Amino acid sequence: MLNKGKTVFLCGFMGSGKSTVGKELAMKLGRDFVDLDEYIVRQEVMSISEIFELKGEDYFRKLESHALASLPCSVGVVATGGGTLLRDENSALARSLGSVVYIDTPFELCYARIKGDKRRPIAYNSTREQLLERYNQRSVIYRRNSDFCVDGSLSPIEIVQEILKN
Repeated sequence: MLNKGKTVFLCGFMGSGKSTVGKELAMKLGRDFVDLDEYIVRQEVMSISEIFELKGEDYFRKLESHALASLPCSVGVVATGGGTLLRDENSALARSLGSVVYIDTPFELCYARIKGDKRRPIAYNSTREQLLERYNQRSVIYRRNSDFCVDGSLSPIEIVQEILKN
């Protein structure tokens, strides 16, 4: 159930539509929107690919946790990175601050959006089979760590409407 007046955290696999839906949802709610990946990029003055290359994935995951904890309370909608809510402590924090919504987008749709994207180091450096395996592992965790799920194969407007119904 959507916790009205609190932050809505969107989770899901890379390419699931979190940023697109998040912007639309924030507009409908009249609240601020933050894309956690973009927030980290601004804070670090480096692209995600550069962070992964120079400092590694573990460092990036720590940045995600720190960024999540330091977001201002006024943020209405947060598009988390694909790995942010895989950590139980991050999920617990998000749930304590508001509602967590899993955008459950079919793998093939996500894959069509992310394949060959150099800005996504995990996607760019993985085979389709590796990404499918990661997708299957993560979907279980997203489902467990969210308050409710929405069908990510719908249009962004329809997804927003589904979120607002809950």
